[in-house]
Amino acid sequence: MIGTMLGNRYELLEKIGEGGMALVYKAKCHLLNRYVAVKILKDQYSNDKEFVEKFKREATAVASLSDNNIVNIYDVGTQGDINYIVMEYINGKTLKQIIREQGKIPTSKTASLAIQIARALDCAHRNNIIHRDIKPQNILVTNEGLVKVTDFGIAKASNSVTITNSSKVMGSAHYFSPEQARGSFVDCRTDIYSLGIVIYEMCTGRVPYDADSPVSVALKHIQEPVVPPKQLNENIPDSLNKLILKAVEKEPIKRYQTIKDMLTDLRKIENNQEFNISTSDFDEDMTRVMDAVVVDDKDKYDKNKYGDRKKYDDEYEDDSEKRRVRLDPKKRKILTFITAAILVLVIGGISGYFALSKGSAKETTVPKIVDMKQEDAKKAVEDKKLKFVVIGKEKSDKPEGTVLRTYPEAGTNVKINSEVRVSISNGPDKLAVPSLINMDLDSAKDVIEKSGLKLGNVTRKYSDSVPEGNIISQDPQPDSDATADTKINLVVSRGQEVKNITVPDVNGKSIDEASGIISSAGFNVSRSAVDTSDKSQDGKVISQSVSGGDTARAGKTINLTYYKYKEQPVTDPSKQPTDPLKQPTDQPSGNVDTGGSQGKGNGGNSNNKSDSGKNSNNKSQ
Repeated sequence: MIGTMLGNRYELLEKIGEGGMALVYKAKCHLLNRYVAVKILKDQYSNDKEFVEKFKREATAVASLSDNNIVNIYDVGTQGDINYIVMEYINGKTLKQIIREQGKIPTSKTASLAIQIARALDCAHRNNIIHRDIKPQNILVTNEGLVKVTDFGIAKASNSVTITNSSKVMGSAHYFSPEQARGSFVDCRTDIYSLGIVIYEMCTGRVPYDADSPVSVALKHIQEPVVPPKQLNENIPDSLNKLILKAVEKEPIKRYQTIKDMLTDLRKIENNQEFNISTSDFDEDMTRVMDAVVVDDKDKYDKNKYGDRKKYDDEYEDDSEKRRVRLDPKKRKILTFITAAILVLVIGGISGYFALSKGSAKETTVPKIVDMKQEDAKKAVEDKKLKFVVIGKEKSDKPEGTVLRTYPEAGTNVKINSEVRVSISNGPDKLAVPSLINMDLDSAKDVIEKSGLKLGNVTRKYSDSVPEGNIISQDPQPDSDATADTKINLVVSRGQEVKNITVPDVNGKSIDEASGIISSAGFNVSRSAVDTSDKSQDGKVISQSVSGGDTARAGKTINLTYYKYKEQPVTDPSKQPTDPLKQPTDQPSGNVDTGGSQGKGNGGNSNNKSDSGKNSNNKSQ
């Protein structure tokens, strides 16, 4: 397959992975000049036309998802017998590789990774897409720690009939839900179960169920209770332990009902908040009016044991009659008498107790303390000679420590020293403000969103130390307490401020002095030398690239051109040219007499005349 061109644009470069259903290649998109990942279905699936059609339709639906934690799908196509999906190429590792390298992943990192996976699933579920194959192998983690959920290849639309409704059980045995193992109906809670298994593996370094064959693993998902992860890793906090156990409940109704609920608890764990994870819908033991729960032995009917239901019912009625007539009449009268006597004694004792209590005990009323601070409410209750008992804390929009409700209610008559049980507000979800200093603006926006906070005002100013586009400061400060409504204001660097400065005039100055003047004015200096034979001009500046008096940007490089003395080589004086100004304009310089007299003819004749002059001088001497 290497070298194959798909869709006249995707060139397969190298194989980078293989799963149960497909092969994955790194490819080059020649149209957009970028690298992509191309997933090609294996032959056994490509030959199933119904499967391919549904797969392509559902993969197209997934392509509409837009989330930072979901690998983007760019294209879906067919070429000959090749069915392929083109997606974003991620440079990183799978979560499975990370687990194998690190073993047990620390709680803080586990929570961070799980939150990002949950975000991806939340986006999918909001768009009626169920992943159905959440496992570490399908979760990519970039070098920066960003999670990308991939492989929606067997995803289904939750509001449509899809490939799920077949005799095939699809998914990965170690991670799929009991309902997947049975081949029955699946919904969004299936992904919640699989995510619970993934978190279990991150915390403990192993999957909860393992066996020699996928069928055996599937049976364990259906039948065997899960070993609490805290038994395998005592460092796991109780909150995370309970979250995992709730997510992997075998009955979907006992799990988190939405991924949003699970995401909320994961954020609390990440922020080290203390809270209780409910494992039942009946958290409060309130008085309820309800029909009696009747348990009848007739309900023990077993078709395999008794066969015909009518025969079993007849036998049951016969046995009941026998039980009614089996007791001797005399014994029955005695038993009735004893029972009546006991009832009289009990009723009389209870009546006497209440009469005595009513006469001796004093009553008071429960004060109105709802919306009061805990300390003030406690004082008000104790002033009534009642006991103030906090039965729990719960999330609320009311400030932390505010009384939300009382049991009994305000105004109820109660005996002195009775308990007044109160529920206290734990305040809204607490979030921590992340540190964004020196981060680029796009990354900062992404971090703010992932932290569950909001972006506030963005202002810009010049900075000599922070690169352009990076964060200079933030408000609130890092690690401050925050809520989901908290807005983070950012100040972004414009880079160094551009200042125009007047350039000094240094012409005629020595190069060293000129360089110092230019540097002191706030410019950089470069030098260019020009040779001169005039030693008096050595080192003097003769020009500058920006004229003196003009303005230029601070830090600009100004070139200074200066003279550099260079001694001329010494030659034979007889061959040196004389000053042309002393020669007649119509006579070549070669006919000049070095003695100062002029002559006609060539140089040799002149010299002869000069010699004769010398001879006449000798004669006169």
